[in-house]
Amino acid sequence: MTIQDMVRVLNAHVLLGEDKLSTPVYTACCSDLMSDVPAFVDEKTVLITGLTNPHVVRTSEMLDLKCLVFVRGKVPSEEILESAAEQDLVVITTKATAFTACGLLYAEGLRGVPVPLEWDSDSEGGR
Repeated sequence: MTIQDMVRVLNAHVLLGEDKLSTPVYTACCSDLMSDVPAFVDEKTVLITGLTNPHVVRTSEMLDLKCLVFVRGKVPSEEILESAAEQDLVVITTKATAFTACGLLYAEGLRGVPVPLEWDSDSEGGR
């Protein structure tokens, strides 16, 4: 899937990076808790979030993300967009909720980073 495909699927508006819409993306992560993102990213990952603060851009830089998708019609400040431009990020916004955006992208073939779904006996959920 390319970022242009994502824009189409999400009926999104491109805020930054129109020249990079042909960039391929292979996985996505959805979170509003930036400390969780490093555990669920991979190369050519997209971050889907409702947060519009500087932590989102710092997380993207640290993990070399390709695209930020802001949900619920959120639009980051000019300061955030300037920081994203310095990192060569594509930034888009969609009116879809995070849940709907993830579902639409999943239905079109975009996946998350694989994680084991089984509980082991040592984890809290494995009781």
